[in-house]
Amino acid sequence: MGVIEDVYEDLDTDVEFEEFEAAVEDKVEQMGGLADEETAAMLIAHELRDEEAETIADIEPGMNDVKFLGKVTSIGDIRTFERDDEEAEEGRVCNVDIADASGSVRVALWDDMAAAAEEQLEVGQVLRVMGRPKEGYSGLEVSADKIEPDEDAEVDVQVLDTYRVEDLSLGASDVDLVGQVLDTDSIRTFDRDDGSEGRVANLTVGDETGRVRVTLWDGKADLAEEFEAGEVVEVGDGYVRERDGDLELHVGDRGTVERVDEDVEYVPEATDIAELEIDETVDIGGGVIETDPKRTFDRDDGSEGQVRNVRIKDDTGEIRVALWGDKADRDIELADRVVFTDVEVQDGWQDDLEASANWRSTVTVLDEGSDAAGGGAGGTSSAGTEGDDRGASDTGLGAFAEDGQKAATEAVAGETGGDDGSSGAGSESGGAGGAGGAAAATAERSAEDVEFTGTVVQTGDPVVLDDGQRTKSVETDASLRLGEEITVRGTERDGTIDADDVF
Repeated sequence: MGVIEDVYEDLDTDVEFEEFEAAVEDKVEQMGGLADEETAAMLIAHELRDEEAETIADIEPGMNDVKFLGKVTSIGDIRTFERDDEEAEEGRVCNVDIADASGSVRVALWDDMAAAAEEQLEVGQVLRVMGRPKEGYSGLEVSADKIEPDEDAEVDVQVLDTYRVEDLSLGASDVDLVGQVLDTDSIRTFDRDDGSEGRVANLTVGDETGRVRVTLWDGKADLAEEFEAGEVVEVGDGYVRERDGDLELHVGDRGTVERVDEDVEYVPEATDIAELEIDETVDIGGGVIETDPKRTFDRDDGSEGQVRNVRIKDDTGEIRVALWGDKADRDIELADRVVFTDVEVQDGWQDDLEASANWRSTVTVLDEGSDAAGGGAGGTSSAGTEGDDRGASDTGLGAFAEDGQKAATEAVAGETGGDDGSSGAGSESGGAGGAGGAAAATAERSAEDVEFTGTVVQTGDPVVLDDGQRTKSVETDASLRLGEEITVRGTERDGTIDADDVF
């Protein structure tokens, strides 16, 4: 056996020996005697050698032709294009997404392969692919030289019609996901390598299994301005990428985001403020007890930044939260109940801990008019509610911010009726004094002596107290400080306590 045969035997290639031998002879002739047959054979072998990728995650741009195994997760439509040579036939391309347990990659099939894919390929089919990896418009892609089905091979990839957040995996494509909008960002622009301007915006959506950041590119970026926190949307034809170790759901030209009439529950796994530690990234929530005005500053690159600080309190403690960038513009006021997700805990001023809400974080201000926002007193819709009934505000973010909603509902019901369920004293009065008796009964029900303990979340007129379940307005001349815990006694009318005693 000669040297050419020896080199060929070590190759894993589909090229026939006669073709390989002819290529070696051509190489010797091209190099004008500078290379013998063995050297030329090794050069040709290097050009032909395929890199076998154990998993799709091992594929990188710039590698030589690779071979890998994967399952078809989606098949795109055939697109046509004009070639540089005006006399050449119109080109065709079909993009196929192929995945294994490690991730997914887009494979471009050209011309005849594209036509064959439309007729013969099916989602769920396992393929062996040989092609050239490169950096494509939406990330890594492989330009296929050859594909062939492998009916005997098994690839552990689940192809879903509809995904939940916990189902997302790196490289997944054709993803349809329904979730509740938790936060939105403004549209940002950037310069591409080719000199064109790109546009990008973000939503954060959540479901009962978790939350994910949705990145909207170019023409889809405007969608971020169409939705508000609390709405339920369906993301269609998304694809999963990774950023800073976290998965993101991206929406490009093919993708959609539409408002849908579905109920989706999202409950963040909150950490008590007293349990926070430096360098953690956590979810926290509570009532706002201080707000500072927004401040601007100059960054090192000459651009202007902005930040605003608010202070929140839960049952275990309080912490300052720094809102950076667009989040400084959020409408957050005293006594609001706010949920912050993915905030970074840092060492703040005077050795206090501080939470930083950056681009990754979400900020959700709970509905002021709902029981979930803590406004149990004076609510009319909850009067007479059965103890076991639970409304929409008892779940999701509402339940997170107001674990005591049932007790608050019962308290409101107790204020609007007697202990025996009657309509109140004087309800049996009749005759000429009936109208006056009814008015007196109404006055008696709307004014009662109460005692309430809470934290001062607003000073001035009126003072606002919050006990973690309810918020009360208080009329008092006492000098009070934000964050101070006090007890008041007095007569409550229409949800406001006229305090006789403050201690």
